[in-house]
Amino acid sequence: MARIQFELPADFRFATDIQIYISHVNQGGHLDNAQLLTLVSEARVRFFKSLGYQESSVAGYSLVVGDIVAQYKSEGYHGETMRVNMTPDDFNKYGFDLVFRMNDVASGREVARGKIGIVFIDRPSRQVAPIPPAILACLTSPAESQAPTMA
Repeated sequence: MARIQFELPADFRFATDIQIYISHVNQGGHLDNAQLLTLVSEARVRFFKSLGYQESSVAGYSLVVGDIVAQYKSEGYHGETMRVNMTPDDFNKYGFDLVFRMNDVASGREVARGKIGIVFIDRPSRQVAPIPPAILACLTSPAESQAPTMA
């Protein structure tokens, strides 16, 4: 089976730190694959919060994850603090990819990378909806010189 390969963007707009708890670790003693998605989901919620939105209502629209891809680069361990960097990329009519990179804060070691396919949903019809222009403008405006960080 061919391995997933993709290049990360040069810059990330957002960063947040998340600790690996014992509940995130599997019997092998490292970050469990399902728990990686939990940590990335928490970072995604914090990303939208940094923009002033709750994930359940971004400019009046709901969001769903259309797909997700993750690639492990090394193991993560209980007690380590991960810095999850995120940036929007690959826009289409109905959404975009939220690219992430997860590194151990203490060592800088890359633990995982990937992307989440974000799709906008019109609440009343429960159908896909175009990205609201205000959100598109916010997400495509030039990134700040320093990514906003949330602990």
